[in-house]
Amino acid sequence: MNAPDHPGILNVEAEPQACGVAAPHEAAHLHVSGRALYVDDVPEPRGTLFVAPVLSRVAHGRLKSVDASAALAMPGVRRVVTAADLPAANVVGAGHDEPILPAELIEYLGQPVALVVATGAKAARVAARAVRMEVEPLPAILTIAQALEAESWVLAPVHLVQGDVEAAMAAAPHRLQGEFAMGGQEQFYLEGQVALAMPGEDGTMKVLSSTQHPGEVQHWVADALGVPAHSVQVECRRMGGGFGGKETQAGHIAVWAAVAARLAGAPCKLRLDRDDDFLITGKRHPFLGRWTVGFDGQGRILAIDLVQAAACGFSADLSGPIADRAIFHADNAYYLPAAAIHSYRCKTHTQSHTAFRGFGGPQGVGMIEAALDDIARHLGLDPLAVRRLNLYGDAPRDRTPYGMQVADNILPALIERLEADCGYAGRREAIARWNAASPVIKRGLALTPVKFGISFTATMFNQAGALVNVYTDGSVTVNHGGTEMGQGLHTKVCQVVADTLGVPLAWVRITATDTGRVPNASATAASSGTDLNGRAAEFAAREVRDRLRAYVAASRGLDVAQVSIRGGKVLVPGAELDFVAVAKAAYAARVSLWSDGYYATPKIHYDHKTMRGRPFYYFAYGAAATEVAVDTLTGETRVLRVDILHDVGRSINPAIDLGQIEGGFVQGVGWLTSEELVWKPDGSLATHAPSTYKIPTSGDVPADFRVALWPEPNREDNVYGSKAVGEPPFMLGFAAFFAIRDAVAAARREQGRAPLVPLSAPATPEAVLRAVAQ
Repeated sequence: MNAPDHPGILNVEAEPQACGVAAPHEAAHLHVSGRALYVDDVPEPRGTLFVAPVLSRVAHGRLKSVDASAALAMPGVRRVVTAADLPAANVVGAGHDEPILPAELIEYLGQPVALVVATGAKAARVAARAVRMEVEPLPAILTIAQALEAESWVLAPVHLVQGDVEAAMAAAPHRLQGEFAMGGQEQFYLEGQVALAMPGEDGTMKVLSSTQHPGEVQHWVADALGVPAHSVQVECRRMGGGFGGKETQAGHIAVWAAVAARLAGAPCKLRLDRDDDFLITGKRHPFLGRWTVGFDGQGRILAIDLVQAAACGFSADLSGPIADRAIFHADNAYYLPAAAIHSYRCKTHTQSHTAFRGFGGPQGVGMIEAALDDIARHLGLDPLAVRRLNLYGDAPRDRTPYGMQVADNILPALIERLEADCGYAGRREAIARWNAASPVIKRGLALTPVKFGISFTATMFNQAGALVNVYTDGSVTVNHGGTEMGQGLHTKVCQVVADTLGVPLAWVRITATDTGRVPNASATAASSGTDLNGRAAEFAAREVRDRLRAYVAASRGLDVAQVSIRGGKVLVPGAELDFVAVAKAAYAARVSLWSDGYYATPKIHYDHKTMRGRPFYYFAYGAAATEVAVDTLTGETRVLRVDILHDVGRSINPAIDLGQIEGGFVQGVGWLTSEELVWKPDGSLATHAPSTYKIPTSGDVPADFRVALWPEPNREDNVYGSKAVGEPPFMLGFAAFFAIRDAVAAARREQGRAPLVPLSAPATPEAVLRAVAQ
């Protein structure tokens, strides 16, 4: 296919020069030299005070009183803020159901009850621990099982039924019941939650916030202060990681800092230390899946009845759309002719769980992959053969349970190529020989696919704005509503703008995300940052470029089609003009050199009540083959080799995309193998520091790590023909988990145990040992 004719390709007169190139991250030179400014690096204004939260020590109880006298007597302490001091409404949260500070009811251990404001960060933290509170304890619900029994929900259950499940189940030659649990996951961003609030003139407030959603922070702060949104400005130049943990929950930090700043009449800064961050903020939702599945003798699914129960914490936060996406990904890559999916959004007295890379999709994918693994082992078949048999295909096997057509399905061909490239068949034979000769170390191999829908499940967020300015010296700034958290969004947007304008990439500079420049911006989430903001910036740059072309054409008596811009040169018949000279002349002729751009994702729609429609613009695909070794005496696991073939469409920046794939895979493996969150019976989080919570390190990255990109542009009209790459690779980590299951199955066979492997996630050494011996 000729690139210029393909939808999504930038409207330039020749092949792009910036897009498609592995350009360095726009701030990499600042990162590696320590000159990149994060919120905590910005010099505090004179008189800045520091804020520390006072945390509850019970999971559920009635707050009777707060005694701050000891704290107030400490050096440097200016005041202690409680719910009674708040200047306006005491409610925030994505579900508008969380108190800024609790006035009567405490709902999790670690909930901030008051704020200490002091002249130094250490003084504030020490004083916060001196505040005493009287609390009447109440019964606490801490687990999914307890919530299901008590019918404790943050939101009403949702049920999606497609086809006659009861009849199909009754007619199925084989039936299995199964259960698969997936634990939560701490975002563990390297830069913790932080905000600096600075009061301005006439009741205004400027907030520097490490947030994925500056627009939401602006609205929350405005509501908390009782002022219009135009009185609050929120800025975010960059974050040191987010992963979803700063989509909504950065708003709480900003609100607490802004409230303290308003009451103290001085700039206030709040940076959580790592222990408090763990205790206060929400994680990936733990899920429990239970199913009955009917299938034929080849392993083809005929019917499935699936329960998805999510531990949501004490408030709704983003649990509704997260649980919805788990429903939408209960199929992963597979056609389910008859399916009943029952989603329970459980209220527990823990932190309010929130967004995390994949946003419920990984939990949905994990359940169907576990069911297919069980089917294969029950029938004595290769799990890959069962997976391939159930893949989406031609009509009528191309409709999801929620009614969307899988029209761009490349998985059969992608899996076939990966299977050949990684030598799957030969390696399975070699692993069988190894396992027969090795009584202790068992090896396993799994190849698993992913089909991930791209768009916000909340349709209204699928929009973006951008602003592009060309200066008379030819330099360019671009501003958009997306935020940079290390994923390279700003770099890709600069590449898009450079090619659209026809100037070198070095001429384009990104500016800090700012609610005063692009209002009402959506969160940078749902893997849609480049799709939305890149296209909005492209449209803005196109407006300026077309004005310049029109100016040159009119001044030379040419048709606009005879004028093109490329490489910083304006090309006309018989001449090559300097872009800078043209920009200066256009300005002198009163031609506008700036423009805004707006983009709304087309084609998407769905009925939230019936859970049917087209919630996604397109799907991103990929597959991973992973080989592991398992020590059956210690439970230790090691990833030996990974082969990945992933679909990013036409890559805007191959280096960034490869980094996202590698990082997503490793983070997924961490969730599924080592990252275990443990709450004690009193509701306290036992794993609240690096000493007790194990994320992957460089030592966990496999030495043999092979990643390739699928060579096909997006079939939908997306910016540059690209596809989203932030979240889909995370689910490739399931290949490692099911390879561990494969190795455990080999050990169980030698012991004469049942073929099904009772292993849920995370597959910690303890869990692996239990699965071997159970």
